[in-house]
Amino acid sequence: MTDNNNLTKRDFLKRTGTASVAAASTVFAAPYVRAQSDTITWRLQTYAGPALAEKVIKPSIDEFNRIADGEMKIELYNANQLVPHGELFRALQNGTVDAIQSDDDSINAPVDVSIFGAYFPFASRYYLDVPVLWNWYGIRELFEDAYAEIDNVTYLSTGAWDPCNFATNKPIRSLEDFKGLRLFMFPTVGQFMQRFGVTPVSIPWEDVQVALQTGSLDGVAWSGIAEDYNAGWADVTKYYLTNNVSGAWAGSYFVNSTSWEKVPEKLKRLYMMCIDASHYNRLQWYWWGEAYYRVHGEKLEMTSIPESEWRTVEDEAFKFWDEKAQEGPRNARAVEILKQYVDTMRKAGPPYRYESS
Repeated sequence: MTDNNNLTKRDFLKRTGTASVAAASTVFAAPYVRAQSDTITWRLQTYAGPALAEKVIKPSIDEFNRIADGEMKIELYNANQLVPHGELFRALQNGTVDAIQSDDDSINAPVDVSIFGAYFPFASRYYLDVPVLWNWYGIRELFEDAYAEIDNVTYLSTGAWDPCNFATNKPIRSLEDFKGLRLFMFPTVGQFMQRFGVTPVSIPWEDVQVALQTGSLDGVAWSGIAEDYNAGWADVTKYYLTNNVSGAWAGSYFVNSTSWEKVPEKLKRLYMMCIDASHYNRLQWYWWGEAYYRVHGEKLEMTSIPESEWRTVEDEAFKFWDEKAQEGPRNARAVEILKQYVDTMRKAGPPYRYESS
């Protein structure tokens, strides 16, 4: 037995070493690390090219991944990066991707109400019209009802993007100037503009700039002026028509139902909050950009069609609405809602609608 009053150096090291190991195991226990296999990983493809995606979705996905803190990660892919855009809905349905951000119209969503995605002619005049129509006038319920009939796809949300104006290499100052123009357009609005002599063209988003440079396209009616500058189209067109055929693009978020069911409730709520944050962020960016580039942009010359003549286009749109209302009861209800909305906004007067509109 060792005398406590006469510890050798060896005894001291033994005792203190044992105590130190015990203390270390208590105070400095290894932190919990989530196993990689526990992380939910999604693949999300957007309609947008790289530069545009930086504005319209990437900030919200980055924030989701940061807050999810390893519990879930969303990998973001740009337009056509995983699958061609026209096949995106089918890819979502079969699980090739877990989520998408796009309009219903250009992804060939197999629902009757898909025509009201993207740019339904003159359905909106300002960005706020879209969330109000969806969340306060009943369009959202029509979309939910339609997508409930589709296997393995869950519709989540619709928000507003930019208006549909015309950036071209030929000036447009009258309706006559539309005749013969080959324009990159969304399906439904392209179908409508055929009434004025336009030839709508559908090609991959990333091919548009080259097509404008080579003359295969005369212009684009795919966005407002903010995206014309963002996408580089302002570098290869000359004129910008200030009249628009729709005040805001209606874009939606969808998820694969099987993937969605595997996500814990708190992460579902986080994803929905990030979607709402993205909707809010875009309202600011587009409202800023559409005015800023008209005034300070130096690449495009502004042209306009007189309001009295442009009224012809708007009147024709209401005929187009009535034709689309004949395609089914949900479409009829959507058109009825749009008419009620227009009537309310006009009667409300400024700032909701002005006499010239």
